[in-house]
Amino acid sequence: MPSALPLTEQTIAARLERLPNSRWHVTVTVILGVAIFFDSFDSLAIAYVLPAIVPAWHIPPSSIGGLISVANFGQALGALTFGWAAERIGRVATARLAIALFAVMSLACAFTQNYEQLFVLRFLEGIGLGGEIPVASTYISEILRAERRGGRFLAYQMIFPVGLLGSGIVGAAMVPRFGWQSMFVIGAIPAFVALFLQRYCPESPRWLASKGRLTEADAIVTDIERIVSRNGSRPLPPVPDLALKPLGNETRWQELFQGRYLSRTFLVWILWTTSYIITYGLAGWIPTLYREVYHLPLQQALNYSIAGPAGSLIGSAICALLIDWTGRRIWFLIAFFFTAAALVELWAFGANTALGMLFGYGFSQIWLGSINMSIFLYTAEIYPTRMRALGVSWASFWLRLAATVGPLIVGFTLPRYGIGGVFLAFSIFAIIGCGAATYMIETRRRVLEEVSP
Repeated sequence: MPSALPLTEQTIAARLERLPNSRWHVTVTVILGVAIFFDSFDSLAIAYVLPAIVPAWHIPPSSIGGLISVANFGQALGALTFGWAAERIGRVATARLAIALFAVMSLACAFTQNYEQLFVLRFLEGIGLGGEIPVASTYISEILRAERRGGRFLAYQMIFPVGLLGSGIVGAAMVPRFGWQSMFVIGAIPAFVALFLQRYCPESPRWLASKGRLTEADAIVTDIERIVSRNGSRPLPPVPDLALKPLGNETRWQELFQGRYLSRTFLVWILWTTSYIITYGLAGWIPTLYREVYHLPLQQALNYSIAGPAGSLIGSAICALLIDWTGRRIWFLIAFFFTAAALVELWAFGANTALGMLFGYGFSQIWLGSINMSIFLYTAEIYPTRMRALGVSWASFWLRLAATVGPLIVGFTLPRYGIGGVFLAFSIFAIIGCGAATYMIETRRRVLEEVSP
């Protein structure tokens, strides 16, 4: 770092902003990407376990939604708990704890013998699952530069729908052959990822600087500069003059509801709730719906269920390529509109047959999956470093609360109004989300400290 530059929070941010995309960024992304892959894998694993254990354990339909929802309730608590921890002990240490917790609990789930045991362990697993994603997403957003931050962040976030698709493929292949326990054994793999975080993923310099630990932040940025410049053989761009105002460094949860952040907080809470109540309301039920409503054989039901995560992956890839061109607001408006249109089509006639549901639901997931992925990006952009992890985690609390309520909506609506009524109910949430998206601020290609002082 040039001696002419003072050691401040602003210059730490400026030095990170000048770094070109490099092997160091890729290494960090891959390590955290493996963790987020298995986070999404474990989140959806229960959907491919249920068709096997429901008849074996004689689980009544009224209890199915509870088994899906309990992990989501645990994730809601995990989002709050680990979001608070990330602001106090750091992003990396918190991520390691969350990853270790959900990996160990996933393995324990494989040894359960009844509904009650699985219910409790899925709740504990959910606490770790809920804590890892928002903290990791916060960390990634803090090490990327403003230029093409959207595309690069979503390239990382795309691993989440890959994990959902992987859960579907592995579930269809493994459960009929090796039993439902195999899904939970595979879900324990991230325990090894936690071992690599401390060595290859340094603490966020932006977080350290926001806490006044400027010497530590300077040492980490200097080391990153050395790696990216290949020990000086690759000249780095000059440090930009961000012309930022002095930044605060005290985390106060009350600030989420003050000034400019009040409207931002309530807006993203609506966006998270509407998108994820649809996603998790349906995702956990889809294989069971194919079995119970359309009476498909187990293997065919699991195969058809892959259409949802496959559509989500396609939509995520398109979004990653285009969101830095369209901007956040326009993409959300388009995606919510087509999600609502697809769900209305399923209500009107698409869900009359299993094949119609396969195509209609798969199409809806193209758009809904892109929202679910990019909402982490947008939320991390609209809060300052001093409360970014807290803002993302509290927003993801509503994700988990919606994911808890969503499956219960299906359990209530299905016997009363049929499969069409289920999709009509969820289309209302998509319409609300579309309306809320009109109030989004645009963050494309803007430095984080400029968007959120």
